[in-house]
Amino acid sequence: MKNFVLDASALMTFFEDRSGAEKVEALLAEAAEGKGRLMMSVVNWGEVFYSVWRAHGEAAAEAKIREIGQLPIELMAVDLGLAKASAGLKAGHGLPYADCFAAALAQAREATLVTSDRDFARAKSLVKIVWV
Repeated sequence: MKNFVLDASALMTFFEDRSGAEKVEALLAEAAEGKGRLMMSVVNWGEVFYSVWRAHGEAAAEAKIREIGQLPIELMAVDLGLAKASAGLKAGHGLPYADCFAAALAQAREATLVTSDRDFARAKSLVKIVWV
């Protein structure tokens, strides 16, 4: 079974039906059929929450997290090991800190990172990436 980690930008691409949304939709369908595993750090989940809140208000953000809860995405807690790995990515590669959690989770779970965020080009030697 293939493992994938969604960055906040990938999920926002799906929700906003931007270019690349079909790739995320296909991964969601595979996960729903048990053919793949989708994970997301709670830090990146929080990015989606605040992005929707900022753009559309708190009620819309609350509705969006309920919608995320219905998707076949495993929300992954952050422990000290993942926080340390994320800090190392920040220090060594200059990624935005929240993005480091997605990259570190992908490394830890030997997963492919799914993103539309071009900041991750700095980490392409560290983790396999599917661009949406």
